[in-house]
Amino acid sequence: MIKFIIKKITYSILVLWGVLTLVFFLFNVLPGDPARMMLDQREDSEQLMALKQKYGFDKSISAQYFLYLNDLSPLSFHSKNKDAFHFIESGKYNYTTIFETKKLAIVVKYPYLRESFVKRGKSVSSIIADTFPNTFVLALASISIALLIGILLGVLAAIYKNSWIDKLTLFLSVLGMSVPSFFSAILFAWFFGFLLADITGLSMTGSLHEVDDYGRGEFINLKNLILPAITLGIRPLSVIVQLTRNSLLEVLKMDYMRTAIAKGLSKFVVLFKHGLRNALNPVVTAVSGWFASMLAGAVFVEYIFAWNGIGKEIVDALNNLDLPVVMGAVLFIATIFVVVNIAVDIIYGILDPRIRIT
Repeated sequence: MIKFIIKKITYSILVLWGVLTLVFFLFNVLPGDPARMMLDQREDSEQLMALKQKYGFDKSISAQYFLYLNDLSPLSFHSKNKDAFHFIESGKYNYTTIFETKKLAIVVKYPYLRESFVKRGKSVSSIIADTFPNTFVLALASISIALLIGILLGVLAAIYKNSWIDKLTLFLSVLGMSVPSFFSAILFAWFFGFLLADITGLSMTGSLHEVDDYGRGEFINLKNLILPAITLGIRPLSVIVQLTRNSLLEVLKMDYMRTAIAKGLSKFVVLFKHGLRNALNPVVTAVSGWFASMLAGAVFVEYIFAWNGIGKEIVDALNNLDLPVVMGAVLFIATIFVVVNIAVDIIYGILDPRIRIT
């Protein structure tokens, strides 16, 4: 089991390194001067040169790549020579020196995602820390709605197989999977947040935290969570309905289910205690993937509903050409996927020893 975990972690580190390399070179071959972007196109040669030296834009692409890896790595190598390109700057980040010579120091630190071009003096890590909790709340609410309603509809569709309930449920689930998230978000915002706003009491846009107009400070507005959570939960709900229905129908055909019925157990006990428990394995697999993608940021849904999450932050950063925020957010998203996949693989490896062999 230990070898299995080490292998998964090694593969994950290689995946993250590949994503990191791709993101770095992708954004560094884009046209334009990042230092000039930070100056808002103002022609000031001294400030321009100072920014290039501070962020390493005056160095070769290979040196910039090494500096980026050095900033992100928890274990960093820094020269004590001020003229060296990897000279450690005081105040850049907190670190602990674990080994040093006259020319070199090896330090331990948190991964440094650098600072925003637009929000001067604010680190990318703090921006992600401010927005990710809102995305987590939205993702948790969405997947909870999808699970509760999806499993219930899937069970009903399996019980009443080939009836109008089954056909209507399947039609709605196919429709839910077919409609793009940005279209359903616009439709829900317009219909429930604009046309029926007087009845629903909901608004078209709004985030989890809002500022009171009467000066009473910031407060949590859970009403703003309803529309984006339902919109984001439509597609996973549709998948869960079909998975639950098909899996439960297969389980109901098993011999042990017929034996349980022959023993005189009630249909409710047979269905929910014995049938549904074994039918939920594919649902758990699907939910883990959907939840990871939601945590990664529901870009369109967050942007349309003005939900202050990591997805909306990525769109704003792209509009403002804030490259460190975009690169940091993409790496954070990749890390989430990798961590979730490792956790799921380890759980499967514990439950089914055959998986460890592959």
